[in-house]
Amino acid sequence: MKWKIRKDEKGFTGLEAAIVLIAFVVVAAVFSYVMLGAGFFTTQKSKKVVDTGVKQASSSLTLDGQYIYLNCSSDANGETGSNGKVGKIYFYVTQTAGGTPVDLNKTSISITTENGYKQLFYNESACTVGSGGDNCPWWYDDTVGDGDNVVEPNEKYKIIINVSNTDYDWTWSGIGDLNPNDEITIEVRPPIGAPLTITKTLPPSFTNLTYI
Repeated sequence: MKWKIRKDEKGFTGLEAAIVLIAFVVVAAVFSYVMLGAGFFTTQKSKKVVDTGVKQASSSLTLDGQYIYLNCSSDANGETGSNGKVGKIYFYVTQTAGGTPVDLNKTSISITTENGYKQLFYNESACTVGSGGDNCPWWYDDTVGDGDNVVEPNEKYKIIINVSNTDYDWTWSGIGDLNPNDEITIEVRPPIGAPLTITKTLPPSFTNLTYI
């Protein structure tokens, strides 16, 4: 009796189809994973850009109270009266609600008058925290704080500007004397965020300590 061997490829065809299907599923899964990863990365980058934009557009400092103070006494190199001039300016700042901490050592202050404009960064080599110095154009003092150079929540710092110091290029040369009826704009520019802008018109006469 002779046995006949028949070729039947149905089983192999089904197995090959299953292998191809599994391969498609694996490729689709890998592709989906890659696309999801790219999507998450793009979302995170977009969120970071938005957060950075919000920080840059919003100010982290606000004026504590509504006044700035003009020291026009002779001790501050100022002069009183209707022909007087300002020796020092000081005011208080705090952190805004939801703002980021501000490093005052990396902060600059600009002053604009009808005579000119000047922007100066805090000069660590010329200034002493709390007391300034003869060659210090502006400095700060922590009225309510932990004694460091960073304005944080619930802290209040005093900013003192020696506008009588105009002897050198790295002082307030170029803005002129601040006299009665002058208009002045002060900007406190933190390293991140919009500046705190203060615009005032000086009164027609000065006393030793004038607030506006």
